[in-house]
Amino acid sequence: MRLDAGVARARLGEHVHGVFCTLHPARGPDPQPVVYAVTDDDHIGVPIDRVKPKASSRLQREDNLDADPRGALLIENWDPDDWSRLWWVRADVEHVAAPSDAVVEDLADRLARAVPQYADKPFHRVLVCRIVRVTGWSASEEPA
Repeated sequence: MRLDAGVARARLGEHVHGVFCTLHPARGPDPQPVVYAVTDDDHIGVPIDRVKPKASSRLQREDNLDADPRGALLIENWDPDDWSRLWWVRADVEHVAAPSDAVVEDLADRLARAVPQYADKPFHRVLVCRIVRVTGWSASEEPA
């Protein structure tokens, strides 16, 4: 059953891990697992951190968003034993190329509170996207 937009948005805000999909100019969909934060005014922040090893601090998802600002963040609840607890939420987003310092700081603060490894805000930067639409589905009306 389709989730009400408010319920879908609430579930998005309650979680910190999902799959962020951007569009590669040649390959098409380019999904990556990410942590994220959501502001009260519908911005999503995906950190580019200094915690995990990387070949470069400039990631492909940034190039993808420069070429096409559209993306999507997908979160889900999977229970192999009880399929009545299955649900997913998808946030369609648009990259904000020049976010305000206040939005970036709000997202960095939220990430630092939610993820222990980010307590010292070890970010090269935080990618900021604006939520365009939130949809979702649940196998039951009961919260998972």
